[in-house]
Amino acid sequence: MARIRCLHLADLHLGWAPRDWGGREAERQQERDSLLRKAVDLALDPAAQIQLVLIVGDLFESHRPPADLVAGVLAELERLVRAGLQVVTVPGNHDEITYHDSVYRKYGREWPGLLVTNPHPERIGVLTLGGTPCYLYSLAYTGGLTGGTEPLRDFPRGTEDGLHVAIFHGSLDWMAGERSLPLSTQGLAEAGYDYVALGHLHQHQVKTVGNTLFVYPGMVEGKNLSDPGTGFFTVVELGAGAPRVDKIPAPVRPYRQVTLDVTGMDDGRLGEEIKKMADPEAVVDFRLTGVLSFLPDWALLTEQLKRQYFYCEVRDETAFLDPAILEKWAEEPTLRGAFLQRMLRRMAAAATPEEQRRNYLAMAKGIAALQGGKARGER
Repeated sequence: MARIRCLHLADLHLGWAPRDWGGREAERQQERDSLLRKAVDLALDPAAQIQLVLIVGDLFESHRPPADLVAGVLAELERLVRAGLQVVTVPGNHDEITYHDSVYRKYGREWPGLLVTNPHPERIGVLTLGGTPCYLYSLAYTGGLTGGTEPLRDFPRGTEDGLHVAIFHGSLDWMAGERSLPLSTQGLAEAGYDYVALGHLHQHQVKTVGNTLFVYPGMVEGKNLSDPGTGFFTVVELGAGAPRVDKIPAPVRPYRQVTLDVTGMDDGRLGEEIKKMADPEAVVDFRLTGVLSFLPDWALLTEQLKRQYFYCEVRDETAFLDPAILEKWAEEPTLRGAFLQRMLRRMAAAATPEEQRRNYLAMAKGIAALQGGKARGER
């Protein structure tokens, strides 16, 4: 049996539009919408030796994407077909086929490759790849027809020699609160597929049950910082011997988490450390931790951080100001010193941690006002 290399895509979510990205919303949306072109470029690279491309749901963010975006997608898929690659597209839950105006109903007749439309698990076709027959099984979730209140357990599987590949957009077993098609892991394993290509979960997952390999490729390019993407394409090699899963780095904008411990820093050093971490290409979740020895102007600090990244969200996870610093300031023969003496007494007399926290915040705002800056939480 020949080895077959498959580019397994899912959850591209083309058409997703970011909000409140500092005026870069359109730029970021255009970048993400170019992801399919990058995937097609990979598939057409002779070095990749791709023969089959599976798009396992949520190609689009919505079941009704803009016409110009659809036109671009059809053109990219046609590039694959013209080059002799096999392409299979399965609707997901974001781009569900259920609706009368679904992109897959409107453009189904002209969709390049094999478009899955049947509402129940069926054999959807057989492809010959490198001389090896590849039997495909799938469904397109359709409201009112497919079901979905309990995990699907019965799956068809022929007995012919060759590869038997299942392609489903959904959750393995039932996940409470999930808006997805529930699939029984045991049922899929008992069917005896050589490969189960999955979509829906945005994290990369690989597992084997019995003799069956299950793979979620994950979302390649991130949305928000809470949904950062994998940063790689998933290529699976099937055939004689054990399957192999390769991660191919994708040319996407990096999503990063950056943590800076401010303990022991003064204002000048904090600014220097922040400048060292600048990366204008990255989308960054920036976290400040540790114990402050001074009270920064949080508005200015946040603005500085946002200027040195493509996009940045700042989290203040610092602890209270260093008690030794507060005691030292309280000894000053100044208005700040008198204010701190009173606030420290109030904090010491607080009956609950919540009351102490409120007094601390009041103290921090008071110090900031006296210094002409802004405390955390102020706008």
